[in-house]
Amino acid sequence: MNNELSFPLVQEIGEQGLLKILQRFCPADIIGDDAAVIATEPGKTLVVTTDVLVENIHFSENTTSPEDVGWRAAAANLSDLAAMGAYPLGITVGLGLPGNVCVSWVESLYRGMTECLQSYDTPIVGGDVVRSPVVTVAITAFGQADPHRIIRRTQAKIGDAIVITGVHGASRAGLELLLHPEKAENLIEEERTALIRAHQRPKPRLDVLPILWQILDSYSQTRHGASLHLPIAGMDSSDGLADAVVQICRTSNVGAVVERTQIAFPKVFDQWLTKEQALEYALYGGEDFELVLCLPKEPADELVQQLGQGAAIVGEITEGSTVILRDPDQEFPDQVLTLSQGFQHFG
Repeated sequence: MNNELSFPLVQEIGEQGLLKILQRFCPADIIGDDAAVIATEPGKTLVVTTDVLVENIHFSENTTSPEDVGWRAAAANLSDLAAMGAYPLGITVGLGLPGNVCVSWVESLYRGMTECLQSYDTPIVGGDVVRSPVVTVAITAFGQADPHRIIRRTQAKIGDAIVITGVHGASRAGLELLLHPEKAENLIEEERTALIRAHQRPKPRLDVLPILWQILDSYSQTRHGASLHLPIAGMDSSDGLADAVVQICRTSNVGAVVERTQIAFPKVFDQWLTKEQALEYALYGGEDFELVLCLPKEPADELVQQLGQGAAIVGEITEGSTVILRDPDQEFPDQVLTLSQGFQHFG
């Protein structure tokens, strides 16, 4: 990201010069003041989330281009909004940079962000730039949601089905291939590319929300003769599937049984990884950015059917506080899932 002699460095154009370049990525009618003004629709609730990416912790130039860093940073925040049942309105970007970073690297970073955001009609509405010993990208995303349709981790109920909206483990596999290219020798190019792209260009599952609301409305009409607002629990699986289920259960004061045979992996895992490796990638690999939702069995079945592509019911919410991974085929013993097994900052 530096030592490109034909391109100017950040320290050579200064803060104002860099801001002038970055403002090209923002709507001209929103930026320019001390703060952005974002309109929300009447009756909607504002939803705000912040995510920070740090060089050599969340990304490195060995595995991630600046465009992909930008995409992943934006996607992480949009995924958090989706996990709350919110639609994005805009983001701000707090950027920390060493002075010897090439301006072209920063422009590529912003191109990656805007490529991701454009798919969801979401602008960059402001931010800040500071000198830093390492590159940091801190994004705050703003969304809006129906106050009666907020998805919360605290709303899981005994008997709820646990739904995942897609396959897990692909991002972790893509990272492994970037770090150890020799492990791709038994994969065809299409398989290798798909796994790497899953890591570099994850897609936030905002597309799930309108399908989910339509199913829940229909379910309420059938069961109660009216469109009642059925509370559901959920979060995204950015820190791993196991982390998501355990977090939901802990905050909802319930337990769960997760069936290992129902967890959807990429098909290529069958001939490329052992069963234990595939499960490890799916449960603890993280950064798949799928949604993990807890809702009644009937609408859960309908949601899985409509989503397809790896969506599945992987378990059920139970009494107690223990989250158990169970093999219905009894090939493997029961395993208790905990937060300590996955990635934790400062762990």
